[in-house]
Amino acid sequence: MKKLLFILIAFLAFAKGNSQILDPAKWTTKIEKKSETNYILIFDAVIENDWHLYSQTTPDGGPLPLEITFKNQKGNFNLVGKAIESKTRTAYNDIFEVNETFFEKKGQVRQEISITNPKLTEVKVDFNYQVCKEVCINIEKNFTFKIPASAIATSETVLPVDIEAAKLDTTTTAATSASPEVTTNTVAPEKVVPHDNKPAEKRGLWSIFFIAFLSGFAALLTPCVFPMIPMTVSFFTKQSKTKAKGIRNAIIYGISIIAIYLILGLVVTGIFGADALNALSTNVWFNIIFFIILVTFAASFLGAFEIMLPNSWANKVDSQADRGGMIGILFMALALAIVSFSCTGPIVGTLLVEAASKGGIAPIVGMFGFSLALALPFMLFAMFPGWLNSLPKSGGWLNTVKVVLGFLELALAFKFLSNADLVLQMHFLEREVFLAIWIAIFGTLAFYLFGKITLPHDSPMTHISVGRLSFGLVVLAFTIYLIPGLWGAPLKVISGFPPPMTYSESPYGVSGSKGGSNASTQVLPDGAHLGPHDLIAFDDYDKGVAYAKSVNKPILLDFTGYACVNCRKMEDYVWSDTNILKILQGEVVLISLYVDDKKELPQNEQYVSKETGKEITSVGNKWSDFQITKFKANAQPYYIILDNDGNMLSDKPESYNSDINAYKGWLREGIDRYKKTK
Repeated sequence: MKKLLFILIAFLAFAKGNSQILDPAKWTTKIEKKSETNYILIFDAVIENDWHLYSQTTPDGGPLPLEITFKNQKGNFNLVGKAIESKTRTAYNDIFEVNETFFEKKGQVRQEISITNPKLTEVKVDFNYQVCKEVCINIEKNFTFKIPASAIATSETVLPVDIEAAKLDTTTTAATSASPEVTTNTVAPEKVVPHDNKPAEKRGLWSIFFIAFLSGFAALLTPCVFPMIPMTVSFFTKQSKTKAKGIRNAIIYGISIIAIYLILGLVVTGIFGADALNALSTNVWFNIIFFIILVTFAASFLGAFEIMLPNSWANKVDSQADRGGMIGILFMALALAIVSFSCTGPIVGTLLVEAASKGGIAPIVGMFGFSLALALPFMLFAMFPGWLNSLPKSGGWLNTVKVVLGFLELALAFKFLSNADLVLQMHFLEREVFLAIWIAIFGTLAFYLFGKITLPHDSPMTHISVGRLSFGLVVLAFTIYLIPGLWGAPLKVISGFPPPMTYSESPYGVSGSKGGSNASTQVLPDGAHLGPHDLIAFDDYDKGVAYAKSVNKPILLDFTGYACVNCRKMEDYVWSDTNILKILQGEVVLISLYVDDKKELPQNEQYVSKETGKEITSVGNKWSDFQITKFKANAQPYYIILDNDGNMLSDKPESYNSDINAYKGWLREGIDRYKKTK
């Protein structure tokens, strides 16, 4: 008996130690009665450290957002408004090139319902969501709320609550969605994987600050601002009786400029909300509106018209500037902002649009960087008037700066139009079309800088300066660099701006080949397709196994997902290594099973999982259930080396591992064992 008990304990310990079924989010639920017919359903999640659970607002193109389904709503109850979420975080994901929104450590979702069927006794709710850390997991939870009652607590794990109350409690079934690639499909995960977004968020704010700072200097070199430097300095030197007072007034003037633009950033953030700006930036219509705004700004800079605030505003503010003291200096700073608006307005507007895509306090950080660069020269030249002698004279070069900014605005505008097209999947602005537009824009800019094209406000030019020629050569070189992108070149310098390689007329470029290979024209085995790096891959397990038997090679089984960030990172940074790629090309048969493939299975292939009790209705469900049932795992990426009969050859499966040598060693171990059996 003791021996049997020992064996049982050892077996349980082994099973526990080898279990790969992960469920990082633990849910408790309760229902609150608001009125005789209205109730609030409350879902609380406790999320394990470093894991991210994606919000309903996560945009398309990245991780999979939380989806809420009310199973028995029809004829029983109505939803009152949308489901409300507790605090979330937003961070940029450079793999999917989207901002992702997620819960970390804890989260709450609240939904008010109004009951229309007085005989209703329960409300059934399904949650489908994704959680990611070093791997991603698609999870489905089922909740049942008993009606009517005062708040009744439920949980998916047994909590120390009254047994009878627990019977009334909502039930939750922790079924994981069956589909290999468990990553997200809307707003993508964070910028760095594993999911630690704080450094990424800081980098995003710093990048906004430096871009804004450089934009402030660019604004300084426009015809509306540059000539005001000597005028302003002259005012301070005449009005200040002592040098110390002049320096003090100059500092106050600079701080006033910064304060004005900071207030603008605060107003924008305050009106729309810190995270609402980010949500707007991923909205189709707002991306289209931003496109129209930036094209308008570009036309203004190119000389089609001027965007100006009413002259009466400038006159009223200017009259107040004569009052003297701190109030007068403040109004002088306000006068600068108003008078120079035709040049600074488009730059400020563009910065606010770009900052909106970052969300949070980015508009405030952007305005601080811009105003600091704008204010510093006024402060320094007022402190040291002698420096004015070193300034270049105003002239036609100022309009050249303005025109160059106009071309840059125009190029940036198409990024927003591209965002809208990607979300709608209209394929109007595919990669080749986008690059052709940029080539045209920067090619025209190069001709302009070489003096071959003139615009309305340009001064007559008998020659071009060495500086202008040098900048023109840089722009021309950049234009030439873009051209191979039409034939499939990756163009890493502008990564993130054009649509991805997969969103193009031909993923292999105009020539129909990628990197000079003939991968797109080779004959593929039955059921195979070209995967990452032109690897021959199967997305059907049975067909892949049959092919592996025919060529006598081991199988690399890859449980992956379309929205899996670390799956993409493994493919981009580990599989692309020369040594790894050589193994994948010649020594294994790759079977990639996508757990988030939404294609519906034929009716006769749909079934109920014996492992989870869930209905298997899609291709992704099928592969996810296969992973859970056969390998007791539910996370992606997940790699296994198999022989031709489906038996594991490696000691353990491999997951996300950025160590190329370790991954290579794991591959070699399985392949060598396969060779020994033959």
